[in-house]
Amino acid sequence: METLINYFETIPPLHRSIILVGGITFFWVLEGALPLFQFNYKKWSHAVPNLFFTLTTVIINFGLAFLLLKTADWVKANDFGIINWLPQMPLWLYALIGVMLLDFFGAYLAHFVEHKVKPLWMIHLVHHTDHKVDTTTANRHHPLESVIRFAFTLFGVFIVGTPIALVFLYQSLSLIATQFGHANIKMNRKVDTILSYVIVSPDMHKVHHHNVLPYTDSNYGNIFSIWDRLFGTFLKLDREKIIYGVDTFPDEVTNSNIKDLLKQPFHKYRKPTTTRG
Repeated sequence: METLINYFETIPPLHRSIILVGGITFFWVLEGALPLFQFNYKKWSHAVPNLFFTLTTVIINFGLAFLLLKTADWVKANDFGIINWLPQMPLWLYALIGVMLLDFFGAYLAHFVEHKVKPLWMIHLVHHTDHKVDTTTANRHHPLESVIRFAFTLFGVFIVGTPIALVFLYQSLSLIATQFGHANIKMNRKVDTILSYVIVSPDMHKVHHHNVLPYTDSNYGNIFSIWDRLFGTFLKLDREKIIYGVDTFPDEVTNSNIKDLLKQPFHKYRKPTTTRG
């Protein structure tokens, strides 16, 4: 564990890029072998806007990374934050708790707030208006959302008190987890269910991309499923009944155009439909 922590403390940018590209490539290939839905689409054409937003997310996170480093160094030097106020524990447990708490602040809480605050929801819509959810959808975030997500992660680093090694470890795990959760892969239902008790499985996250409430407002987690189960936001839906997109923005053509997607947060808010069917 100490070797792993030391590695992530100084992980080269190239290695982080390999994790990003390697994850997309792996799940892209897996989608071809074990697809959940047989989408009638040109995979590369569909991927272009999603990869564009992935690139803007990388640029924004890279440009603001110095804030994470400064904050992580400060909490470490001042012994500040939840994880530093807990009794001394084994390194593996320290790392696990640190990553779990970062997952709460940087992913679950950020995601929950984006769904509950109207202006933030309009920004987050870019992610939800993909009608062909696959692994490239994972980082389909408007640049404004990338900044918002970064702010929540920065807040998490400050409150939790995690050193930079755990921050980079969390970000790497978060990246793979979101690619896995969005991947258009068909897993054995029992295996998926078992996984969903610990981590966010593909079937669990697909429910979140159903086009109507209350399913859209459920299963906010990214790495760990504990937060949804703990806070009552966990819902189930037969994966065969899932319809991707958002009912208030049904135009699939517009929702796949980079220019239109960049303008999407500035549309007038539309009240979504609630259904149990």
